[in-house]
Amino acid sequence: MSKTIYLLLFILLNTVLVAADGKKVFETYCWGCHHQTAVAFGPHFEEIASKRSSDEIRAMITDPASVSKALGYSRNAMPSFRLSDENLTAITDYILSYKPDVNGTEELNKTKVVEPYPNIASNGKVDLEEKQ
Repeated sequence: MSKTIYLLLFILLNTVLVAADGKKVFETYCWGCHHQTAVAFGPHFEEIASKRSSDEIRAMITDPASVSKALGYSRNAMPSFRLSDENLTAITDYILSYKPDVNGTEELNKTKVVEPYPNIASNGKVDLEEKQ
């Protein structure tokens, strides 16, 4: 085989391993406050990936107090993490893998919202009667 094919195979295998490592880093450091697609204590990865660049994500992980201030937030609850460059790249790539498809070619989470949840914050009441 040519060197080019070996290089392509190496890159492909490395990409697969980084995604797996990113999940492991997520489960080790992030799972307590973040989930992939659901709201937890911190924002979910779909929201982060849709709003932030790779550099912003990396900065938020390593220096959340400064980044939160720079982004205009009045407070920050995220601790800083000292990760190796490999782990930082792995978790950043993993988070960005949850970026929603803006072209609409894939269904987000393979679910469709037929009717949104009622906004109880506006009036404090929920209409539990079934609408027909």
